[in-house]
Amino acid sequence: MNFISKISLLLLVILTSCHSSAQKKNDFKKSIDSIIQNANPKFNGTILISQNGKTLYSKAEGFSNFETRTPLKMDTQFEIMSNSKLIAAVLLLLEVEKGKVDLNAPIKKYLPELKQTWADSVTVHQLLNHSHGIVDLQKPLAFKPGTQFKYGNLNYSLIGKIVEFTTKKSYTEVSESLFKKLKMNHTFCYSADKIQNLATGYDNNKNTLTPLKFGSINNNNLGADGVISTVSDLAIWNNNLHKGKILKPESYQLLTKNTILSQHNFFGKEKQPYGYGIRIVEEDNVKYLGHTGLGGDGFSSVNLYFPESDVSFIAMENQMPQDADLFYLTEFKIKNFLLKSDLIKKNNSQNGKK
Repeated sequence: MNFISKISLLLLVILTSCHSSAQKKNDFKKSIDSIIQNANPKFNGTILISQNGKTLYSKAEGFSNFETRTPLKMDTQFEIMSNSKLIAAVLLLLEVEKGKVDLNAPIKKYLPELKQTWADSVTVHQLLNHSHGIVDLQKPLAFKPGTQFKYGNLNYSLIGKIVEFTTKKSYTEVSESLFKKLKMNHTFCYSADKIQNLATGYDNNKNTLTPLKFGSINNNNLGADGVISTVSDLAIWNNNLHKGKILKPESYQLLTKNTILSQHNFFGKEKQPYGYGIRIVEEDNVKYLGHTGLGGDGFSSVNLYFPESDVSFIAMENQMPQDADLFYLTEFKIKNFLLKSDLIKKNNSQNGKK
């Protein structure tokens, strides 16, 4: 084979490879588009999938306000609800790094205003992983701390208060300082006077939408569900958090360590490990980390990170079905598609996963 023939063959191989890669990328997008277009109830929100910090897929589908027919955009903001908990856990671990918080200390040390006797036995660690037993500030514990998992919001509201106690600043100041540092320019703690580009939340009753007034968030529960953000900003958050740019390695290990088991339908029928405001899931031989968020203001969110392939999948909706069986339905289908896709499987295989 002469030199010209070799060059021609090499060019053919390169062109074929590029065409194949483009075709796979196009098929990937078509598959997710199909899931969204065939969703019932209809998907109304934004989606972003990124790898190595670069966007592979993004979509804004539907309206931020149905009455004005204002279309959703990629920079539309949503209440991320319980995905706020991971942020609160990170802020607290930053205080641990400074030596201001001991995870095994009783919460009374940082919340001296609590007069309940159980404040001397419940630890900060138990607040973080929902094993505290607190059901109401005025009631006895439901179980011995550390023995059961019981998901709730009150404990993360208390986490927010501990952050305020040790920093001597408001929770909003502390969190928004971090957002600014990370250049999460569309993320903030909810306040009635800074709505910005926030979508209207809706109750969905068999595809009949009713707008809901913002009311579930206040200054006392910002640590539990008070963050407003966009899919793009949460992608920035993932890219920093999971690559060691916020926490020290030992703190990140604490955040993502299996401390207790819990079950959530989005992540399967079996109990899965839970860390601090984040689930550590093994599904279809793929490990990923993530959480969901759902609230009475008519919003839902999903934030997943696949460490082996460095892929983030983030979705937000401004509607909440009344039927619990329909929660996160579109997001669930996209997650299952990703688990079987070359994007995840190929990278896991290359990293030694079988």
